[in-house]
Amino acid sequence: MTIWFLLLGVALASMALTYGLRRYALGRCLMDIPNARSSHSVPTPRGGGVAIVASFLVTLPLLAAMGIMTWSFAGALLGAGVFVALVGFLDDHGHIAARWRLLAHFVAAAWALVWLGGAPPIALFGASYNLGWVGVGLAAVYLVWLLNLYNFMDGIDGIASVEAISVCIGGAILYGLIGQFAAATVLLMLAGAVTGFLCWNFPPAKIFMGDAGSGFLGIVLGVLSLEAGWMAPELFWSWVILLGIFVTDATLTLLRRLLRGDKVYEAHRSHAYQYASRHFGRHLPVTLAVGAINVIWLLPIALGVGVGWLDGTVGMVVAYVPLVALAIRFHAGALESGGA
Repeated sequence: MTIWFLLLGVALASMALTYGLRRYALGRCLMDIPNARSSHSVPTPRGGGVAIVASFLVTLPLLAAMGIMTWSFAGALLGAGVFVALVGFLDDHGHIAARWRLLAHFVAAAWALVWLGGAPPIALFGASYNLGWVGVGLAAVYLVWLLNLYNFMDGIDGIASVEAISVCIGGAILYGLIGQFAAATVLLMLAGAVTGFLCWNFPPAKIFMGDAGSGFLGIVLGVLSLEAGWMAPELFWSWVILLGIFVTDATLTLLRRLLRGDKVYEAHRSHAYQYASRHFGRHLPVTLAVGAINVIWLLPIALGVGVGWLDGTVGMVVAYVPLVALAIRFHAGALESGGA
């Protein structure tokens, strides 16, 4: 019962903090002003993701003290999460050069990996492999990419929030099925924090998450997925499957822009979800579709992998092929003048 009261408190705290941050942003003129590369048309306060950061992180020492998570796991999330959120907060208020942001992201990834004890073994076609220092390097790149792609995908109302909530609840269901109830509790706390924020971010959004919130969610979800790999190697693949929509859209968009010679660090509107929102004329159908795909398509496959009914790599291919096709259908990475 204590956990459910704590979950309710996290959601309410996040909702109240978001309200306060909206007033702060309005008072400081901390606004996202629409331009040619925006997916919105009305000036909107930004930086509300700090509410997610604060309301979730405060639970970690409590959960560790209760024995629900280890102190090393809490340390990985706290250190990496605070550092990424701080860099994002400063960038929201001014500007930090891309090279310094990237360096900070790798520092946060290194911190997390030290506290996690390195990269977990990887499961491939029924066998488990420990990649040693190569695995650590790949894990660092994975964390930094997930952090940045989450930032890239936070471009229309509610999409990043709905993704985080559905991924966390899906992961909690999986952990419940395999008896990892303590691990499920951590995910529910993050889902509660994001739900409180979503009350203000649901289309039409009254406040945006900002880099502090989106980067934080990216690094935290990455750390959670690596910790899952330490519990059981196949669980990492379940996480990769649950994150499939964001991974496929962002990765395909980046690759097409790289091949075209675009400056990939510049803002743009060529993600599939952005083309889709312009196609439908609203953000809401796209945001709801992300949640529906996560629940109806990705979650059953992730559960099948997690409980051992399906090989992880096979499950990822099955899950990702339609997502790649959908991203291509909505012109992911195409020249903006030539999209839908």
